Amino acid sequence: MIVGLIDVDGHNFPNLALMKLSAWHKAQGDTIEWWSGFGEYDLVYMSKVFDSTYTPDVMEPVNTRQIIKGGTGYGLDNRLPDEVEHIYPDYSLYPDLTKETAYGFLTRGCPRACDFCIVAGKEGRRSVKVADLAEWWSGQRNIKLLDPNLLACRDHMNLLSQLSSSGAWVDFTQGLDARLLTPENIEAIKAIKVKEVHFAWDYMSESNAVLKGLRLYRENARKNRHGRYGTVYVLTNHGTTMDENLYRVNTLISLEYDPFIMVFDKPHAPKEITDLQRWCNRFIYKSAPNFYDYNPNWKNSKEDDYGQTSIDFPL
Repeated sequence: MIVGLIDVDGHNFPNLALMKLSAWHKAQGDTIEWWSGFGEYDLVYMSKVFDSTYTPDVMEPVNTRQIIKGGTGYGLDNRLPDEVEHIYPDYSLYPDLTKETAYGFLTRGCPRACDFCIVAGKEGRRSVKVADLAEWWSGQRNIKLLDPNLLACRDHMNLLSQLSSSGAWVDFTQGLDARLLTPENIEAIKAIKVKEVHFAWDYMSESNAVLKGLRLYRENARKNRHGRYGTVYVLTNHGTTMDENLYRVNTLISLEYDPFIMVFDKPHAPKEITDLQRWCNRFIYKSAPNFYDYNPNWKNSKEDDYGQTSIDFPL
């Protein structure tokens, strides 16, 4: 067969499903190529990760006998067959992005079921091991780990050991769950070559658990090359006030973490949120530590409580 592939999201990040489909079809003797408007195809795969808010759909090709659409951008009920899911990916599809980097999952699922996240609906409310590292890594210098919540898996200590033994630089792309940090897994994380550790503080209701984990990591880990303990994603425009956003940002700064603003439904976010994102993510707060000095239009009555980085917080 002649099989065409369409990465609907573009080519800025490898589409792992298409890489596995390519490897499987090549093993069957099929011809694989990126779809073109010229020629004829027996089968075309269209893969889409993001919904239409971020990735507009493309027209279906007419020069093929069959079209198969997949990915979370098309729904949560499509899956790769096991024989495709567990094949070594075809990294040649994205040579510029995968020359020295391997991409994959060791676990799937997450027990949190956050209402802004599709993982629980797609993969289940339990983090389970789905692969050993050798299934999709063969000595590349860098590893991009796509797991939604590795620390929630009961096998996470073994998986962390596999990552450490690889000697590769590991990027936990989805972050680590600060609420699940222990002295034992912090030591295991420290044994891995990591340029930057990411955590998240999404809800005010989880503040105690998140801060307990961040303080524990601070007590047992070492600072990164920037003199910080890591980066913490801060979800905004989703059930928190501006005061609560600033409280989280300033608390993280005081704990020597870099806050990174994530904006839910960004196309419809108020300007104060996008201003906060710019002030925080571009490190403007280092030269202008009071957000309301940076943008006085958003000054409010709570400035004395949350507008300064030198808040009174037990470290």
